Amino acid sequence: MRGPRWLTAVLLLCLLAAGCTEDGGDRSDDGRITLRFQSLAWQEESVAVNKELVREWNATHPDVRVEYVQGSWDSVHDQLLTSFEGGEAPDIIHDASDDLADFAHGGYLADLRGLLSERLRADIPRHSWETTTFGDGIYGVPFLQEPRVLIANATWLRESGVRVPTPEDPWSWAEFRAVAEELSGEGKYGVAWPLKDPVSATLNLSLSAGGQLFHRGTDGKVEVRFEAADAVVPRTVHDGVNTDRSASGTTLGMGGSDTLPGFFGGRYAMVPLGFSYRQQIVQQAPEGFEWQVLPAPAGAAGLTQGVSPQTLSVAEDSPHKKEAAAFVDFLLRPPNMVRLALGDWMLPTGTEALKDPALRTAEHGWATGTALAAHLRSAPAQSVRGYPEWKDKVATPAFQEYYSGAIDLDELRSRLEEDGNLVLARYQR
Repeated sequence: MRGPRWLTAVLLLCLLAAGCTEDGGDRSDDGRITLRFQSLAWQEESVAVNKELVREWNATHPDVRVEYVQGSWDSVHDQLLTSFEGGEAPDIIHDASDDLADFAHGGYLADLRGLLSERLRADIPRHSWETTTFGDGIYGVPFLQEPRVLIANATWLRESGVRVPTPEDPWSWAEFRAVAEELSGEGKYGVAWPLKDPVSATLNLSLSAGGQLFHRGTDGKVEVRFEAADAVVPRTVHDGVNTDRSASGTTLGMGGSDTLPGFFGGRYAMVPLGFSYRQQIVQQAPEGFEWQVLPAPAGAAGLTQGVSPQTLSVAEDSPHKKEAAAFVDFLLRPPNMVRLALGDWMLPTGTEALKDPALRTAEHGWATGTALAAHLRSAPAQSVRGYPEWKDKVATPAFQEYYSGAIDLDELRSRLEEDGNLVLARYQR
């Protein structure tokens, strides 16, 4: 049975099967569209808010149903790459802006310029849109952002008599180093740097000192140049560990959560952490433990620091891009953006959401974080092709060795520039 009748039968069966319909298998017999939304929310509060918003959408949009799919930050890049190449990507994709460049250049993500509402485009500032703009296209909506702050033992600071910084009058990097040294002694340290992943923390904080590291020429190619401003933050960490003895060397290989027991136990006065770590501190701090949120130190560029916001993108292969974009717009209405921010203990990018009183309270340092929002800029490596390989093979081991005292600043500079530019050159031919 290999003639015309067989072909006709196969075509009829295919048209009846969900996977072979013109709409890609996501439209039911009654015409209802089903969109898959892959969320990377992982904290209980955040997962609950995301699922609530999906239910609210489905209750008011009977013709466009959204299916919640749970993803994981630990494996999202490889999982998405596999799903893109296999034609099975979710319609709406939750990710981070520093993971989008290769997907955008590879044609896997939809250009959202003609899909987003004017309300949403106007609500999110231009410097946030820059984190998801590659070439002329916009390939994600930045919606949650996280400044790095200093979480400090309030009692220790008060008893020491040091000046407590504010967003209006922050410490300089030199003052921060001096305070950390003053707070140290008798087996205690002024600061613990959790730098298991040293690259993004170093580069993002270096923007405050005017560091740039990646320089794009008129030909569009990127070159690594480690200049004086790029050395301010690395030298502060290195000298704190190896010269002043004001920073614990044992925490250099730790993640942020690993430092909290020592922080609660009175071993460290301050820990530089992402803003969302406040939730863990609220949950885990011993009864009576007093802590506060301080702005990260400021340099020549003030409080500026780099961020890679969480993003929502639409798959290029989605047959229902307009409906997917409408769901994104719904998720990111100001009241909903506030709910998402509170669930993740992060800051919204939307200007209207940032005005919400719940994000401006002094409790748990919300007001300090909100004051930093205007100073957040696109992370230095945001649009650099080949950055993941440069980070893993060159920058991470180089920074780790420098911070531990195994190499000096000149060797760090040489490896970042010479070895690093060899890696990046392969992506810019």
